[in-house]
Amino acid sequence: MAGNMMTHPLNTSDILRNAAQRYPEQSIVSAMADGSRHRYRYRDALQRSAQVAHLLARAGIQSGERVATLAVNHYRHLELYFGISGMGAVVHTLNARLFSEQLQYIINHAEDRWVFFDPEFLPLLEDVADQIRGVERFVVLCDEDSMPESAILPLDNYEHLLAQMPTEFHWPRLPADAPCGLCYTSGTTGNPKGVMYEQGSTVLHAMMSGSSQYLDFSERSVAMPVVPMYHVCAWGVPFSAPVYGAKLVLPGGNLDGESLQSLIEEESVNQAFAVPTVWLNLHNYLQQSGKTIDSLKVIGVGGAASPLSLVEIYDKLYNVYWMGIWGMTETSPLATAANRTPQMDAMPDEQRYELQSSAGRPMLGVEIDIFDEAGRPLPHDGRTRGNLRCRGSWVLAQYFKGEGKDKFIDGWFDTGDVAVINPQGYLRVVDRSKDVIKSGGEWISSVELENAALHDDAINEACVIGATHPKWDERPLMLVTIRAGKTLDEARLRKVLSERVAKWWLPDAIIQVDSLPHTGTGKLRKVDIRDDYRDYLVERDKA
Repeated sequence: MAGNMMTHPLNTSDILRNAAQRYPEQSIVSAMADGSRHRYRYRDALQRSAQVAHLLARAGIQSGERVATLAVNHYRHLELYFGISGMGAVVHTLNARLFSEQLQYIINHAEDRWVFFDPEFLPLLEDVADQIRGVERFVVLCDEDSMPESAILPLDNYEHLLAQMPTEFHWPRLPADAPCGLCYTSGTTGNPKGVMYEQGSTVLHAMMSGSSQYLDFSERSVAMPVVPMYHVCAWGVPFSAPVYGAKLVLPGGNLDGESLQSLIEEESVNQAFAVPTVWLNLHNYLQQSGKTIDSLKVIGVGGAASPLSLVEIYDKLYNVYWMGIWGMTETSPLATAANRTPQMDAMPDEQRYELQSSAGRPMLGVEIDIFDEAGRPLPHDGRTRGNLRCRGSWVLAQYFKGEGKDKFIDGWFDTGDVAVINPQGYLRVVDRSKDVIKSGGEWISSVELENAALHDDAINEACVIGATHPKWDERPLMLVTIRAGKTLDEARLRKVLSERVAKWWLPDAIIQVDSLPHTGTGKLRKVDIRDDYRDYLVERDKA
């Protein structure tokens, strides 16, 4: 027996249509590459998204076909999000930090028909032009006066094309399982895999992730997604912020401390979202410049473990609540968050900081659990470590084109993370399974060692890998960068570490380096570091 409700699936177009009707005057501010600020409103964004939809429909782009973007965070990219997905095609965000080989692989694997891109990324596409023959049109996201020239690719101008299109579009009512977005994993081992998002899952994710269970958006929110729009849809903020009428501040491609501080101050940003490295760099700039971020109240921090020292710094120096979050490309991406609660406010600072630095608890729509190697559930006691799995309404059931079948076990997705869950349901990811160090048959968490090192105020960043050892199989090797004006005191650092981790975890060597490699989303690129330093201890002992 069925119920009596209408069958009315929600689509991404409904998000912007509702925002334009309910919050028509709410602002969208973009920091442009030339240093200017572009400002318009939700109702303007809807009209221009309609022009995008008309452009693609008239060109014969069909439902389910992939249309790629290669752009940073600005209003034109936002229009493409809604125009492409709203008319039934799939918006495929390309990571601007990819190697050329990965870029051409992903474009071909996705079978992209068009690519919309920022002018500064023209050289990337020219480098792979001979390998992406399936792309029919290349559209540059700029006005006509700023058009670049290319002897390799035929180029169209975005503003010229849109000017010819009507500003109203009859948005189709698409099935809940119709595809609307495509993102690829980072591909640190093997080729990247595609994750295809659906209309229904994207709207559900936007509604729940923007709710008080997670990002807590409202018309009073001034939200700045620093995480790039080419990385899992900027954590879904371009979809969730309009649902709740938040002002959007899109920071473009300049994500240094000075640029972000200026935007926060000028636009009164009160919520912002980025990986820990961004907040470390902003802190360094604030200390050097004496500038302030008085309007900022909450930062959502994911993509890597939250250093406890930075949680404390942002509370005590800036009165900013550091909210640890966790998710993956495969979870659309947000899944858990360490929201501020009345119970937290009653805790001693140190206890609250511990919870803030965790990944938090899952929101409605997502389930998580930990399992041993035999697939048996493990206790949620805050100590027992297990393989983290998740499932839910916006967790993928399979990768694009059916790849990676081994990641799906008994209805769960195997995240590849090693984690603990405490009795209150708070998740703490202690390492990636491939980054855990196995020393003499026992496990050492590289993440916990890295976070412990940051309690030495001379350490700017730390990276720990497992280096080959003739007796213990692997031993920890730590690479560190040093803050400006500071020097490395290895004895002091070892004392700091020994106060926070087991003594047998202490690294066999500590190496000072000028910089550490990062992925396009700010994570440490440990695969490169392992390639360079895996045999360091063996070679040192031979010398």
